[in-house]
Amino acid sequence: MLYYAKTEALRMLRNRRYLIFVVAFPVVLYLINAGIYGKQTDDSGVPYSVALMVSMAAYGALAASMMSSAVPWAQERQTGWLRQLQITPLPGWAIIVTKLCAAMLLVLPSLLLVSVVGVVVEGVSLPVGTWVPLLLALWLGTLPFVALGLAIGSTLSADAAQPAAMISMFALALAGGLWFPPEAFGDTMRTIAELTPSYRYADLGWSVIAGQGLPASDLLVVGAWGLALGAAAVFLYRRATVRS
Repeated sequence: MLYYAKTEALRMLRNRRYLIFVVAFPVVLYLINAGIYGKQTDDSGVPYSVALMVSMAAYGALAASMMSSAVPWAQERQTGWLRQLQITPLPGWAIIVTKLCAAMLLVLPSLLLVSVVGVVVEGVSLPVGTWVPLLLALWLGTLPFVALGLAIGSTLSADAAQPAAMISMFALALAGGLWFPPEAFGDTMRTIAELTPSYRYADLGWSVIAGQGLPASDLLVVGAWGLALGAAAVFLYRRATVRS
Protein backbone atom coordinates (compact mmCIF):
# COMPACT_ATOMS: atom_id res chain seq x y z
CA MET A 1 0.00 0.00 0.00
CA LEU A 2 2.83 2.41 0.88
CA TYR A 3 4.68 1.51 -2.31
CA TYR A 4 1.52 2.13 -4.34
CA ALA A 5 1.07 5.56 -2.71
CA LYS A 6 4.72 6.43 -3.41
CA THR A 7 4.36 5.37 -7.04
CA GLU A 8 1.23 7.50 -7.46
CA ALA A 9 2.91 10.58 -6.00
CA LEU A 10 6.10 10.21 -8.07
CA ARG A 11 4.10 9.78 -11.26
CA MET A 12 2.32 13.10 -10.75
CA LEU A 13 5.55 14.89 -9.79
CA ARG A 14 6.92 13.94 -13.23
CA ASN A 15 3.86 15.44 -14.91
CA ARG A 16 4.77 18.81 -16.49
CA ARG A 17 1.17 20.02 -16.46
CA TYR A 18 1.00 19.45 -12.72
CA LEU A 19 4.30 21.26 -12.12
CA ILE A 20 3.42 24.24 -14.33
CA PHE A 21 -0.29 24.82 -13.76
CA VAL A 22 -0.63 23.55 -10.20
CA VAL A 23 2.71 24.30 -8.53
CA ALA A 24 4.18 27.24 -10.47
CA PHE A 25 1.02 29.10 -11.55
CA PRO A 26 -0.18 30.01 -8.01
CA VAL A 27 3.28 31.38 -7.23
CA VAL A 28 3.27 33.58 -10.34
CA LEU A 29 -0.23 34.86 -9.52
CA TYR A 30 0.84 35.60 -5.97
CA LEU A 31 3.92 37.56 -7.03
CA ILE A 32 1.93 39.62 -9.56
CA ASN A 33 -0.90 40.48 -7.16
CA ALA A 34 1.40 41.03 -4.18
CA GLY A 35 3.46 43.42 -6.29
CA ILE A 36 0.32 45.46 -6.98
CA TYR A 37 -1.60 45.23 -3.69
CA GLY A 38 0.95 43.90 -1.22
CA LYS A 39 1.41 47.12 0.76
CA GLN A 40 -2.32 47.63 1.33
CA THR A 41 -4.29 46.11 4.20
CA ASP A 42 -7.70 44.46 4.32
CA ASP A 43 -10.61 45.27 6.64
CA SER A 44 -8.98 43.25 9.44
CA GLY A 45 -5.74 45.18 9.19
CA VAL A 46 -3.90 42.22 7.66
CA PRO A 47 -1.43 43.16 4.90
CA TYR A 48 -2.58 42.00 1.48
CA SER A 49 0.79 40.32 1.00
CA VAL A 50 -0.26 37.90 3.77
CA ALA A 51 -3.91 37.58 2.75
CA LEU A 52 -2.92 36.97 -0.88
CA MET A 53 -0.43 34.34 0.24
CA VAL A 54 -3.26 32.46 1.93
CA SER A 55 -5.52 32.87 -1.12
CA MET A 56 -2.92 31.60 -3.59
CA ALA A 57 -1.80 28.78 -1.29
CA ALA A 58 -5.45 27.74 -0.98
CA TYR A 59 -5.91 27.93 -4.75
CA GLY A 60 -2.79 25.87 -5.39
CA ALA A 61 -3.83 23.27 -2.85
CA LEU A 62 -7.35 23.10 -4.29
CA ALA A 63 -5.99 22.72 -7.83
CA ALA A 64 -3.49 20.06 -6.76
CA SER A 65 -6.08 18.05 -4.88
CA MET A 66 -8.44 17.91 -7.86
CA MET A 67 -5.95 17.47 -10.69
CA SER A 68 -4.04 14.74 -8.86
CA SER A 69 -7.20 12.74 -8.22
CA ALA A 70 -9.68 13.22 -11.08
CA VAL A 71 -7.48 12.73 -14.14
CA PRO A 72 -5.27 9.82 -12.96
CA TRP A 73 -8.31 8.02 -11.55
CA ALA A 74 -10.19 8.32 -14.84
CA GLN A 75 -7.13 7.19 -16.81
CA GLU A 76 -6.63 4.13 -14.64
CA ARG A 77 -10.28 3.19 -14.91
CA GLN A 78 -10.25 3.60 -18.70
CA THR A 79 -6.99 1.73 -19.34
CA GLY A 80 -7.94 -1.22 -17.16
CA TRP A 81 -5.36 -0.52 -14.46
CA LEU A 82 -8.11 -0.28 -11.88
CA ARG A 83 -9.27 -3.77 -12.87
CA GLN A 84 -5.71 -5.03 -12.34
CA LEU A 85 -5.63 -3.46 -8.88
CA GLN A 86 -8.87 -5.16 -8.00
CA ILE A 87 -7.37 -8.61 -8.51
CA THR A 88 -4.39 -7.84 -6.26
CA PRO A 89 -4.51 -8.53 -2.49
CA LEU A 90 -5.33 -4.83 -1.94
CA PRO A 91 -8.93 -4.45 -0.69
CA GLY A 92 -11.16 -1.85 -2.31
CA TRP A 93 -10.97 0.53 0.65
CA ALA A 94 -7.15 0.42 0.52
CA ILE A 95 -7.17 1.52 -3.13
CA ILE A 96 -9.33 4.53 -2.31
CA VAL A 97 -7.32 5.43 0.80
CA THR A 98 -4.07 5.16 -1.16
CA LYS A 99 -5.42 7.50 -3.83
CA LEU A 100 -6.54 9.89 -1.12
CA CYS A 101 -3.14 9.83 0.60
CA ALA A 102 -1.26 10.32 -2.68
CA ALA A 103 -3.45 13.31 -3.56
CA MET A 104 -2.93 14.79 -0.09
CA LEU A 105 0.84 14.46 -0.50
CA LEU A 106 0.66 16.25 -3.84
CA VAL A 107 -1.11 19.18 -2.20
CA LEU A 108 2.01 20.01 -0.18
CA PRO A 109 4.39 21.27 -2.94
CA SER A 110 2.12 24.12 -4.04
CA LEU A 111 1.01 24.94 -0.51
CA LEU A 112 4.55 25.09 0.86
CA LEU A 113 6.09 26.82 -2.16
CA VAL A 114 3.64 29.75 -2.03
CA SER A 115 4.34 30.07 1.70
CA VAL A 116 8.10 30.03 1.19
CA VAL A 117 7.85 32.67 -1.55
CA GLY A 118 5.72 34.77 0.78
CA VAL A 119 8.41 34.66 3.44
CA VAL A 120 11.48 35.04 1.21
CA VAL A 121 10.22 37.44 -1.47
CA GLU A 122 7.37 39.37 0.19
CA GLY A 123 8.75 39.39 3.73
CA VAL A 124 5.76 37.68 5.33
CA SER A 125 6.45 37.05 9.01
CA LEU A 126 4.06 35.04 11.16
CA PRO A 127 4.59 33.44 14.58
CA VAL A 128 4.90 29.65 14.77
CA GLY A 129 1.57 29.57 16.58
CA THR A 130 -0.03 30.99 13.44
CA TRP A 131 1.91 29.03 10.82
CA VAL A 132 1.05 25.62 12.29
CA PRO A 133 -2.77 25.94 12.33
CA LEU A 134 -2.67 27.84 9.03
CA LEU A 135 -0.80 25.15 7.11
CA LEU A 136 -2.67 22.29 8.77
CA ALA A 137 -6.04 23.87 7.99
CA LEU A 138 -5.11 24.52 4.36
CA TRP A 139 -3.74 20.99 3.99
CA LEU A 140 -6.46 18.95 5.69
CA GLY A 141 -9.17 21.24 4.33
CA THR A 142 -8.54 19.91 0.81
CA LEU A 143 -10.23 16.58 1.60
CA PRO A 144 -13.59 17.65 0.04
CA PHE A 145 -11.81 18.61 -3.19
CA VAL A 146 -9.93 15.31 -3.36
CA ALA A 147 -13.27 13.54 -2.95
CA LEU A 148 -14.77 15.68 -5.72
CA GLY A 149 -11.85 14.77 -7.98
CA LEU A 150 -12.34 11.06 -7.29
CA ALA A 151 -16.06 11.41 -8.02
CA ILE A 152 -15.28 13.06 -11.35
CA GLY A 153 -12.70 10.40 -12.18
CA SER A 154 -15.18 7.62 -11.40
CA THR A 155 -17.85 9.14 -13.64
CA LEU A 156 -16.14 10.53 -16.74
CA SER A 157 -13.66 9.29 -19.31
CA ALA A 158 -10.04 10.42 -19.15
CA ASP A 159 -10.60 12.93 -21.96
CA ALA A 160 -13.65 14.43 -20.25
CA ALA A 161 -12.32 14.28 -16.68
CA GLN A 162 -9.54 16.82 -17.23
CA PRO A 163 -11.71 19.69 -18.57
CA ALA A 164 -14.41 18.85 -16.00
CA ALA A 165 -11.89 19.01 -13.18
CA MET A 166 -10.43 22.27 -14.49
CA ILE A 167 -13.86 23.90 -14.91
CA SER A 168 -14.83 22.80 -11.40
CA MET A 169 -11.51 24.04 -10.03
CA PHE A 170 -11.81 27.47 -11.67
CA ALA A 171 -15.47 27.81 -10.64
CA LEU A 172 -14.64 26.98 -7.03
CA ALA A 173 -11.71 29.40 -7.04
CA LEU A 174 -13.87 32.23 -8.39
CA ALA A 175 -16.86 31.51 -6.16
CA GLY A 176 -14.62 31.10 -3.14
CA GLY A 177 -12.91 34.47 -3.56
CA LEU A 178 -9.47 32.97 -4.12
CA TRP A 179 -8.72 35.16 -7.15
CA PHE A 180 -10.64 38.26 -6.10
CA PRO A 181 -11.23 39.54 -2.55
CA PRO A 182 -14.60 38.39 -1.19
CA GLU A 183 -15.25 42.01 -0.17
CA ALA A 184 -15.59 42.83 -3.89
CA PHE A 185 -18.61 40.54 -4.22
CA GLY A 186 -22.14 41.88 -4.16
CA ASP A 187 -24.50 40.73 -1.42
CA THR A 188 -26.01 37.95 -3.55
CA MET A 189 -22.66 36.58 -4.67
CA ARG A 190 -21.30 36.85 -1.14
CA THR A 191 -24.22 34.78 0.14
CA ILE A 192 -23.63 32.15 -2.54
CA ALA A 193 -19.89 32.15 -1.83
CA GLU A 194 -20.43 31.43 1.84
CA LEU A 195 -22.20 28.19 0.90
CA THR A 196 -19.28 26.90 -1.17
CA PRO A 197 -16.56 24.66 0.29
CA SER A 198 -13.84 26.76 -1.36
CA TYR A 199 -14.82 30.00 0.40
CA ARG A 200 -15.16 28.32 3.78
CA TYR A 201 -11.88 26.49 3.19
CA ALA A 202 -9.98 29.68 2.38
CA ASP A 203 -11.72 31.50 5.25
CA LEU A 204 -10.09 29.07 7.65
CA GLY A 205 -6.75 30.52 6.57
CA TRP A 206 -7.93 34.12 6.46
CA SER A 207 -9.35 33.81 9.97
CA VAL A 208 -6.13 32.32 11.34
CA ILE A 209 -3.93 35.16 10.03
CA ALA A 210 -6.45 37.68 11.38
CA GLY A 211 -5.99 36.18 14.84
CA GLN A 212 -9.53 34.78 15.00
CA GLY A 213 -8.63 31.09 15.17
CA LEU A 214 -10.59 28.47 13.23
CA PRO A 215 -14.29 29.46 13.00
CA ALA A 216 -16.66 26.64 13.95
CA SER A 217 -19.00 27.59 11.08
CA ASP A 218 -16.20 27.13 8.53
CA LEU A 219 -15.19 23.80 10.03
CA LEU A 220 -18.80 22.58 9.95
CA VAL A 221 -19.37 23.60 6.33
CA VAL A 222 -16.06 22.15 5.12
CA GLY A 223 -16.71 18.98 7.12
CA ALA A 224 -20.24 18.64 5.74
CA TRP A 225 -19.00 19.07 2.17
CA GLY A 226 -16.26 16.53 2.87
CA LEU A 227 -18.76 13.93 4.11
CA ALA A 228 -21.18 14.55 1.23
CA LEU A 229 -18.54 14.47 -1.50
CA GLY A 230 -16.76 11.54 0.15
CA ALA A 231 -19.99 9.52 0.17
CA ALA A 232 -20.55 10.44 -3.48
CA ALA A 233 -17.00 9.40 -4.39
CA VAL A 234 -17.41 5.98 -2.71
CA PHE A 235 -20.80 5.40 -4.37
CA LEU A 236 -19.53 6.38 -7.83
CA TYR A 237 -16.38 4.29 -7.38
CA ARG A 238 -18.44 1.22 -6.54
CA ARG A 239 -20.71 1.83 -9.50
CA ALA A 240 -17.71 2.26 -11.81
CA THR A 241 -16.07 -0.97 -10.61
CA VAL A 242 -19.28 -2.91 -11.07
CA ARG A 243 -19.58 -1.65 -14.65
CA SER A 244 -15.93 -2.42 -15.39
